[in-house]
Amino acid sequence: MRPRPAIKGRGIFSGTGLIITGLAATTAALLFPVWSYADRSGTTDANTFSAQTVTTPYGPLSAQDRDLVTKVRLAGLWELPAGQLAERKGTTQAVRDAGQHLIDGHTSLDAHVRTVATQLGVPLPNEPNEQQRQWLATLNSAQGQDFDREFTSILRLAHGRVFSLVAQVRAGTQNTLVRDLADDANATVLDHIKILEATGYVDFSALARDLAASASAVPTPPVVEPASAVPVAPSPSTTYSLPPAAASPPPANSP
Repeated sequence: MRPRPAIKGRGIFSGTGLIITGLAATTAALLFPVWSYADRSGTTDANTFSAQTVTTPYGPLSAQDRDLVTKVRLAGLWELPAGQLAERKGTTQAVRDAGQHLIDGHTSLDAHVRTVATQLGVPLPNEPNEQQRQWLATLNSAQGQDFDREFTSILRLAHGRVFSLVAQVRAGTQNTLVRDLADDANATVLDHIKILEATGYVDFSALARDLAASASAVPTPPVVEPASAVPVAPSPSTTYSLPPAAASPPPANSP
């Protein structure tokens, strides 16, 4: 008996079968990404951003926004005493003028940040952080022109670091109160940078190195001739006290 010839047009490899198989494969390919990512909520940048952002009457408040509010308060907590030290110990009028600008600028800026923090429910520190206390100790122990150089280099470095943070937050914040605070902080920091540079003590080469080194690490206070650091203990008559904040969590690291 001769074998029967193959019947064309039947089975999965027939023309109709190939079309059906192709459609099935296409459908599976389209559905797979939906299935494979359906249970991965919280892994995208957008979801992460949402998890760290809270809704307020003034617009979304991000973690970066809250960080700026905290750091503006911290800046005033140590720069006001530093300004007073400059007024008292500076050997040139330019250094004493810089100290007065620090006092005037942060008196106004601190009032602003406390109002914003109250409206947004952001707790604020009432003490400088450890790094800032070390800077104040260095300034408190320095004398004469050593003080002038220490004061200018430390404050100019700190302002250079916070200047970029303020610009970053201002560029991206969606919160109107934080936007206004960033504008105020930007103007204050820029004024302080200019008045510090006007002292003639800024070493721009050293400043560039310190800013680059501090991009990923907390810097050591820049000094010209290291002096022994001692606890800050100015007399009550030379201590400028900021009004307390609504809450006092442990201070965070900040310039």
